Amino acid sequence: MTKRKRYSAEFKAKVALEAIREELTTAELAKKYGVHPTMISGWKR
Repeated sequence: MTKRKRYSAEFKAKVALEAIREELTTAELAKKYGVHPTMISGWKR
């Protein structure tokens, strides 16, 4: 059984700020950073 990946507050903030800037789509950011698009949406909120 695998453990959940934990992301630091700094990483979440960096990805969320990039998402808010809207230079890349959520899907493109998800692929770039290796996280699920739904997680990025949650971090933006």
